[in-house]
Amino acid sequence: MKLTGDVIKYGDNVDTDVIIPARYLNTSSAKELAAHCMEDLDATFVSRVKRGDIIAAGSNFGCGSSREHAPLAIKESGVGAVVAKSFARIFYRNAINIGLPIIECDADIDEGDRLEIDFDKGELRNLTKNTVTAFAPFPPFLQKIIAAGGLLNSIKGGACR
Repeated sequence: MKLTGDVIKYGDNVDTDVIIPARYLNTSSAKELAAHCMEDLDATFVSRVKRGDIIAAGSNFGCGSSREHAPLAIKESGVGAVVAKSFARIFYRNAINIGLPIIECDADIDEGDRLEIDFDKGELRNLTKNTVTAFAPFPPFLQKIIAAGGLLNSIKGGACR
């Protein structure tokens, strides 16, 4: 699986409270959550994100509460993947469970860079800077979960067998 997209960049410790503010947690509508994604951190996010864009961040992305709404809001907003130096463990699990590809690596990435991610090879190509950064690819069973659009879809389709 490959993805090419433009980068929207954030720093360290982006917590779930700014990914999707608590005042919007009274809905389970993915579209409604996406409409408020990153609202308290970046008021321009929703208006500028394009399908397939890639969020790049520093360390501890998705820290804070264990709300599964956070990766869902990101995925529904059109983001194709999140690349960060590290992820909060609960966010990492929630992202896999809903089929949001996440990559843990320390690459030189700036706002607006164009990236190509080869999930099978474990390569992140920064097409803007002409660099390649290796990352540990997901094992095949996790790749199947993500390709199926999440854990529940993979169980329905038998991807984990």
